[in-house]
Amino acid sequence: VQLQASGGGLVQAGGSLTLSCTASRSILNIKRMGWYRQAPGKQRELVATITSSSNTNYADSVEGRFTISRVSAKKRLYLQMNSLKPEDTAVYYCNADVDSIIYWGKGTLVTVSS
Repeated sequence: VQLQASGGGLVQAGGSLTLSCTASRSILNIKRMGWYRQAPGKQRELVATITSSSNTNYADSVEGRFTISRVSAKKRLYLQMNSLKPEDTAVYYCNADVDSIIYWGKGTLVTVSS
């Protein structure tokens, strides 16, 4: 499966952005999809995941501010990001766990200015 993330950009602190990840095929049966991010000089870290039954998991740093969702009919994964902080600045990647094989999309850059 190929994944394409989009929606990144420059936003002021306190603002909002919605990231989208479009898959090349149906995501209906993909058990787990997620968003990760990598800030300059840091390791890639988990942001949020969602299962095929819509169970979600969030990093403590984004809990209550970010919302992950998936729309199977559109083959899309979303990340709604509110109350953005400068420390949210990173390249954001979507991924999909397909039968224990992890697929990654190219990232989209989110820059939050103070």
